[in-house]
Parts: sequence; structure tokens; C-alpha cells
Amino acid sequence: MINLKNVTLRRGTKVLLDKASVTLNPGEKVGLVGRNGAGKSTLFALFNGTLTEDGGDFEMPRQWRMGQVAQNMPETDQPASDFVLEGDTRLAELRQRLVAAEASGDGMEMAHVYTDLADAGDHDALPRAEALILGLGFRVDELNNPVNSFSGGWRMRLQLARALMCPSDILLLDEPTNHLDLDALVWLEAWLQRYTGTMIVISHDREFLDAVTNVTLHIDHAKLMRYGSNYSGFEILRAQQMELQQASFAKQQDKIAHLQKFINRFKAQASKAKQAQSRVKALERMEKVAPLLADAEFTFGFKEPNNLPNPMLAISDASFGYTVDDEPKAILHDVSKSVLAGQRIGILGANGQGKSTLVKTIARTMPLLAGTLTEGKGLNIGYFAQQELDVLHPNDNPLEHMIRLAKELGPGSGEPSREQDLRNYLGTFNFSGDMVKQTVGSMSGGEKARLVLAMIVWQRPNLLLLDEPTNHLDLATREALSMALNEFEGTVMLVSHDRALLRAVCDEFWMVGRGKVEPFDGDLDDYQKYLLEESKRLREVAKNTARDAAVPSVSAVTQAPAPAVDTPSVPARNTTASTTIATNTSKTPANPAVASSAEQRKIEAQKRQQLATQTRPLKKELEQNEQRMASIEAEKTSLEALLTTSISPADMANAGRRLKALADEVSALEERWLELTSKLEEAAAA
Repeated sequence: MINLKNVTLRRGTKVLLDKASVTLNPGEKVGLVGRNGAGKSTLFALFNGTLTEDGGDFEMPRQWRMGQVAQNMPETDQPASDFVLEGDTRLAELRQRLVAAEASGDGMEMAHVYTDLADAGDHDALPRAEALILGLGFRVDELNNPVNSFSGGWRMRLQLARALMCPSDILLLDEPTNHLDLDALVWLEAWLQRYTGTMIVISHDREFLDAVTNVTLHIDHAKLMRYGSNYSGFEILRAQQMELQQASFAKQQDKIAHLQKFINRFKAQASKAKQAQSRVKALERMEKVAPLLADAEFTFGFKEPNNLPNPMLAISDASFGYTVDDEPKAILHDVSKSVLAGQRIGILGANGQGKSTLVKTIARTMPLLAGTLTEGKGLNIGYFAQQELDVLHPNDNPLEHMIRLAKELGPGSGEPSREQDLRNYLGTFNFSGDMVKQTVGSMSGGEKARLVLAMIVWQRPNLLLLDEPTNHLDLATREALSMALNEFEGTVMLVSHDRALLRAVCDEFWMVGRGKVEPFDGDLDDYQKYLLEESKRLREVAKNTARDAAVPSVSAVTQAPAPAVDTPSVPARNTTASTTIATNTSKTPANPAVASSAEQRKIEAQKRQQLATQTRPLKKELEQNEQRMASIEAEKTSLEALLTTSISPADMANAGRRLKALADEVSALEERWLELTSKLEEAAAA
């Protein structure tokens, strides 16, 4: 277990933890929460060994293997699959040992390494790495692309996949969802729910925390408080705790006032002096209950738009995309949509499908490739870019941004533009004192996001285009944004992987994918189910592709046409049902529901015959598959017994190689066995 006892942690002169104590048990999934700057990342540094405690005792089992996401941007020409595969440090070490053993001709060492490789999962390591990459949103054709060919956000996804590939007893994840879209986020949740080790995660996504954690560790006023629940449970328990603390504080203040009143009244009277003195000592001994000091909540609101055109936008037969070497490259085709006043639209779809392209084109930062996009009269767009620096100047400070914005809007905007007015306005977004003069390039992601929000609110937009606005916002600011959007009187178009925000704000969804923009009929729960099914389908496609390339014989069997079944040529949607009805046309009454029991038995017999004909080749192959696996198991048992005897190093090496080849064959046979049983089940169900 992990045990902190009276631990003190400092960063510079600032005390982040002051004699904090907590115990975390093996296998617990812990969400580490607290306001920005409370010390969450510093505590992570203690866990991973880059910091040591300044006081107290910290204990963690030395034998625990740790997995965590490297924060540096990978710079390598390695294929993506190889880069992620190297995350399995145990496997990498064994492969190096094998190379050394083969170079030295050490047969005994080679035999041991082959056995260890089998135990470490060498036979399916590459498919596991590829499954991680695909789950995090990459395409099959990108598996072998060089790491350097991907943008920064995608390379950080590869770092995450590499960390998940590492066999670990404890997994540390610091904001793992920042570079993910909703598709990859849903997949990551499912993966982490299956993780069997201890996990500690920092995240500002409440639904993610609820899905993957069962313990919440709260850093507050340099102390650690453990709650045995996910984030939603923590909020309830903390509210109850704060209510009790406030009641205890008020009760104690009444008691202190009563004692002080007695002391003040009787301390000068000789007859009461001893009693007054005992009250003074009681007051000194009293352990003071701290008053309730809740963190100041950040709130803001959008101003009422000057006008609300309806429709806001009309898109007709449009193509959205970008230009490469003066050649247009369309991503979305034949888009015809309208955006009305007051709509709340959530835009769903995987990364690379065109969500940001759609938003950027509407925001006028990219040209429309074809068709028409008609804006309503008086349309005023407030655009939050996914990359804040798209709209910010890193060398300027917040005040300079606001002065420039006030000049661009001009005196007719109705907003005060004196410097002091702008300073006061920035103060409402927590830019106070010297922060208004701090360069944007030196700010945190959350501070940049707040500045963009301040600039958008100032413009009094009637259409908000928000592209991943919560990437760097803490939970309090996300809650403030949600409340502000709900009170906003204009139209909202929102791209976000924050499901809590999407649920709170949006009442309809557009699906962007496969070159189209279409309405999504359903809620976010329906979309999550769709994503999991699609992710499973893509992984199966990738497995089949890899297996077909490696095992042609299995591929040929998989692709062999099903045996022909003689059926009448009848146009119908359900071939089996149509065949049955056509075959019995002469005997079936006008209403099939009144068919006699004899006719019904005949129909069922025909169905059973068709099923037997269709499944006979599958059952035969399944039987052959099982016989071969039994034969392999017998050979493996014999080889393993041989390795325990006194044989020559060369024979040991040969036995090790044969064991590895058998393990690879078993893996392929097991995959095929699963396919065959699935097909048989599907045929029976049909």
C-alpha cells in the first residue's frame, strides 16, 4: 500500500502539504482533486520519485512497477507501433537479452529467455500495441507512420498508449484526457475500468472521474482528505462535511462568547476571580474549529446580444476543407444545414473527420471550398479556438489584448474602453494586479482560456462557436462556463469531449463523419454505445488485416465463399423467410398466421436443414481447429518436460524456438476459433 504519515512538501518557499497523512490500498482507483496550484502535480512527483518529502514518512512498495505518461514531446522517426511497443519495458529487456544470448551462442540463456518471452506475452505484443493506438483514435493506415509525422496532440496520444502498454502495478495519469476527443475518451474509460493495478489520476473531467475512480483524494489547505467514493460522491460528502463544520464553528463561537462574557464581567471581583480564571484556562485549552473557508467561486455571464438574426446561418450544398499546394482538399461534402436563433448544437465525431474545419469555416478563419454559406444580418460570432494561440498574441499581455479589441470594436460598441475600465473588467475574470501585465506566452493553459473567454464576452456575440473550450479549465471554471452558456440568449455550437458540459448545454447533436454532417438521433449515452461498438469493429478489422497478412491459409479460409443453398428466386428483404413462404405458396392460406401445425413443423424443418447446410463447413473447421490445438498442447508439454532434463545448449535453443513458434500458432488458432464460434452463434440466432 501507499502510506503518507505527517508528510510535508514544499515547492520553493511555498508549503503545499503540511503534515498530511493518508493511506491508499492496492487496486484502488484514486482521483486526485484540488484547486489549481494546490499541489496535485507536486504530489505526483513524490509518487514517481522525482521529489522527496521535506518532512514525515512516505512509503510505497519498492517492487511495484510504475506506468506514467512522459511529458516530453517524442522526437523520433520510429513507426508508431514500434514506439508504443517499446513501452513494454519487460518485453524490451527480454528481447535485448535474447539478442545478447544469440550473439554469444548461450543456448541455456536462450531457452530461459524464450520461456520468459512467452510468459511476457511476446506472441501478441504487437496486436496489443496496435489495439491501444487504434483505440486512441488513429487509423489503421497510420500504424506504421513515423512518430514525427504526427502533430503534437497526436504524439502525446502515442505517449499515453506507450504508458498503457507498460506492465505496471501503479499507473499515474496527469490530465490524460487533454488531447483526446470524445471517441478516444470513451475507449480510454473502458480500458481503465479493466486495469487491475492501483491508479491515481488527475483530471478536471467529472464524468471521466466518476467512470474510472472509486476513491477521491482532496488536497485542501495543505492537507489530504480521503473520500471513499468517485467525484460525484465526494461532492456530496464534502458538502455535508462543510455543513457540519460550519455548524460546529457557529456552536463553538457561541460557547466562546459566553465564556468571554463571564470573564469580562467577573474577573475584577475578588469573590469570582478564581471562577473567572478557570474560564480563561478552559478557553485556552479549547481546540478551535476552523471557520468554513470555501474557495471563491469563479462566475461570469454573457451579455445580452444586440440582435438575434433568424436564421443565423444557412448552408447550402457546401464543401468544407482546406487547400494544399493550391489544390482544394474537401473533407465534408454536400452539406446543407441551417442554424436558428437560440439553438444549442453539440457537434460530435472522431478527430480528423472535420469538426474543427466546419467550425473554423463558419468562424471565417478558413474559406468555403464550394456551395454557399449565408449569414444572417447582424451576425456577430464569438469564436473559441481549440488552440488558444490561434487568437492570442504570446508576446502581449491581457491588457494589451483588451485595448486592441476595444479599438477594433470602436466607440459604437457601447462598451467603456478607458484603461481602468478594462482593468476592472479583466479583474472579473481573475486577472488582477500585475497579472494584467503578464505576457500571454508565460501563462498557464487555464489562464489563456480565461482570457479568450473574457475577449468573447466583451464582443457581445449572438453566435458562439466553441471548439474544445474546456481543455485547460479546472472544474470550478467549467461549472461557471456551463452556467453562463445556459443563460446565454444567443446560439451555441459546441465541440467538446466534456460530456458534463455537452449534457448541460446542448439539446441537439450533429454527427460529423464519413464526409457528411447529419443529425444524430439520440443522446450522449446512445453516442457512447455507438462509439464502443465502432471501436470494437475497427479493432476486429485491424486484427483480421494483420492476421490475413501473416497467415494466408487462415485468410483464405475466412474469405472462402459459403456453400451455395438452392433457394427460389424471390425478391424479398429476408431471404430465409422469403424462401420458406415461396416454397409453401400452394399450401399456405392467405393469412400465414393460421397455418396448420403440420405446415409449421415443415417450415421449421426446412429452417433447420438450411442452418445445417450453412454451418456444416464452419463446424468441420472448428473441429479441425480444436484437434490442432490439442496436438500443439501435447507437443508443448513434451518440450517443456525436455527443458527440465540435461540436454545440450543447442537442443535447448531449438526447443525454445519451437515453443515460440507453437505459441504463435496457438494465438492464430484461438483467434480463428473465436471467429468460428461467433459465426455459428450468429447463424443460429438468424
